[in-house]
Amino acid sequence: MNPAMATLSSELIADLKWRGLFSQSTDEKALVEALKKPTTLYIGFDPTAPSLHVGNLVVLLALRRFQLAGHIPIALVGGATGLIGDPSGKSEERSLNTSDVVAAWVERIRGQVSKYLDFQAKPNAAMVANNLDWTSPLSAIEFLRDIGKHFSVNQMLAKDSVSSRLEAGGISYTEFSYQVLQSYDFLELYRRHNCTLQLGGSDQWGNIVAGLDLIRRVESGSGHALTIPLLAKADGSKFGKTAGGAIWLDAEMTSPYAFFQYWLNTDDKDVINFLKVFSFKSRAEIEALEKTHNENPGAREAHRALARELTSIVHSEDICNRVELASRALFGQGELSELDEATLASALAELPRTTVKSGDPIPTWVELLAATGVVDSKSAARRIVKEGGAYLNNTKISGEDFAPEKSDFLCGKYAVLRKGKRDLAAVELI
Repeated sequence: MNPAMATLSSELIADLKWRGLFSQSTDEKALVEALKKPTTLYIGFDPTAPSLHVGNLVVLLALRRFQLAGHIPIALVGGATGLIGDPSGKSEERSLNTSDVVAAWVERIRGQVSKYLDFQAKPNAAMVANNLDWTSPLSAIEFLRDIGKHFSVNQMLAKDSVSSRLEAGGISYTEFSYQVLQSYDFLELYRRHNCTLQLGGSDQWGNIVAGLDLIRRVESGSGHALTIPLLAKADGSKFGKTAGGAIWLDAEMTSPYAFFQYWLNTDDKDVINFLKVFSFKSRAEIEALEKTHNENPGAREAHRALARELTSIVHSEDICNRVELASRALFGQGELSELDEATLASALAELPRTTVKSGDPIPTWVELLAATGVVDSKSAARRIVKEGGAYLNNTKISGEDFAPEKSDFLCGKYAVLRKGKRDLAAVELI
């Protein structure tokens, strides 16, 4: 036994608990003992969309924490289970995606998860697996005869994910079979890579335990389960959702600027909890941020630390620096002219906007602001000018008849309107 690993084992579990990343384990004492040696573990990600979202980051970064502690992580992308669908308690009909769509999403998600793990680390390099590799060669007869015979329908019906669907109106056989497929994944990873630990959200407990039971029945082996609480926001709203939809890890689906702003706008009641869950800062660093936050929440140091770290992890430190510069510049704390076109476009994409054709006369600031919908009328826009709250590219506008010139458009394409300190809109020259 490696003495360093033994210390890391107990420290890892203690750290997971402090961060709120420990819900249940089959036998905590046995798990701590097992983690005193390098342990292979996995988490599954089903391709239900072209990208993972910030909710997936909770378990994905937990997997990274295990690798940093010396363990061997496997990110399993569900090319097979993604064709089936997980009965997660929803009662609505699900549309099953085609094989081509799922295969394309598998490759995109395979690339995404690869950003968060180290595939060169020795001796605990990460792996990515696809459960279609061992599921597709099986015939239905083989699957039922060799795997299905080990499952009790009574026990399957008792699982929370299944019973809630039955109470809500029913479940298809396709989705009912999901836990058998997930259990088979654990068995195959156990056989192929000596994988003895599965991580997952707390809603996956029943499926994970079923996999352990299958390993015991088929291989007379044993393993461990560890679940992570589903992340909730203090106000009861769903984590990772905004008025515009989910917060995706793909830059084309959620711009880096919008991603940065999502974390920057975290509720004061959630920011320290989110730092614990997502940040790789030490306990001492997070507690120092918590102290600063409690003493002066208006400074938003904890929020900015969260936004910087997560944007750097997901998109890169360079992109984080650029979007932070854009964030400051939009509100008069930096030079808009210093932003490159891609960063500027990303930042302005989230704002109310209007367009002007390049060959047409450019309307006045008053007309442009009214056209964006930020104010109800031109008279309201004129009142803002009179009160000294009108800005074009962070320069105060003093006349109601002021109209931008083409030279005022940043990168030859964009102009930023600001009403007071916080209300922004964009004008695009097309």
